Amino acid sequence: MRIAIVTEVFLPKIDGVVTRLTRTLDQLAEMGHEVVIFAPGNPPESYAGFKVYSLPSFAFPVYPEIKFAVPPIKFWKRMRDFDPDVIHAVNPIWSAALGVFAAKRDAYPLVCSYHTNVPDYVDALGIGWTRGMATGAIRYLHNQAQVNLCTSDPMIEKATDMGIERLTLWPKAVDTVGYHPAKATPKARNLLTNNHPDSPLVSYIGRISREKDLERLNNVMQIVRKHVPGTRLGIVGGGPYLEELQKSFDDSFTTFTGYLSGEDLAAAFASGDVFVFPSKTETLGLVALESFASGVPVVGTNAGGIPFVIDEGETGHLIAEDGTDEDWAQAIIGLLQDSERRAQMGDNARKEAERYSWRESTEALVAAYEKAIG
Repeated sequence: MRIAIVTEVFLPKIDGVVTRLTRTLDQLAEMGHEVVIFAPGNPPESYAGFKVYSLPSFAFPVYPEIKFAVPPIKFWKRMRDFDPDVIHAVNPIWSAALGVFAAKRDAYPLVCSYHTNVPDYVDALGIGWTRGMATGAIRYLHNQAQVNLCTSDPMIEKATDMGIERLTLWPKAVDTVGYHPAKATPKARNLLTNNHPDSPLVSYIGRISREKDLERLNNVMQIVRKHVPGTRLGIVGGGPYLEELQKSFDDSFTTFTGYLSGEDLAAAFASGDVFVFPSKTETLGLVALESFASGVPVVGTNAGGIPFVIDEGETGHLIAEDGTDEDWAQAIIGLLQDSERRAQMGDNARKEAERYSWRESTEALVAAYEKAIG
């Protein structure tokens, strides 16, 4: 199958959408499909043996790491020259909308995938006045597709409420080889605890952006440390909110490592005791699955796609969307004080992660392509 992917984000940016896309491309290559990728910014020239074309773009002022592509004439020619069997617009908002317009222009079958809860994000970014416009634009773009994919059941419900049609699930998946409990290292533990490896360790790994609701963790940790003295907080990742967050957190117990990748990232996931994920706007929360694969239970918000991942009391804890800092702290304290229960939850989390492979997820995606073509 000849597949043209037009995406809103791609390498070198690192987030859940990019991780899902790169893992999927790895599988599509192994399965023998032919793919071309169109991406904004300065992506690599190729990935997994597939050609990547750069779309000229400019940065979004409120969130500079998001790029908005300007459609070059070459885009339309390259799409026609490739002559795909199907176009996949990944998260069409602006850049990936070019895929939608190319499909309409030349009558190619179209699949769109919904990854970012943009209507809620604009509120978190302080531009809530764009919510209605954003919702209408996303609904229009997705409803041009023969198939629309969502990464969790809660997001299918949300997309339905937005008026998006022809929805189906793109199953969750995680790399259970690259992320594994055995990846834990003393080096990573030292890094995340600022050389206090014997201290209890709460970790967050992912994007450092305003919509992740990370600022509450400073207060939460103050409460945790009253009951479990010496507890440390390790925050791994980068993003537009990093510097502001660093200034507001108590550095006597908080360590910011910046971006990690590869084995260092896998070691960071596996070396924590409890993973925290306070975001209210996730469509899935891939990092929670990566924590599961690493054998670490997760405390997350009962909102968005997170309850699609966490089984309350089995693989972690879900905190109500309007939960207090005390609620978050007590969930974390309970796990830190009961090592046997924490280990059991970690084992349950690992077993849960082993149920979901990238091959099965990609096979479901190919089935969606075939449905759109049909």
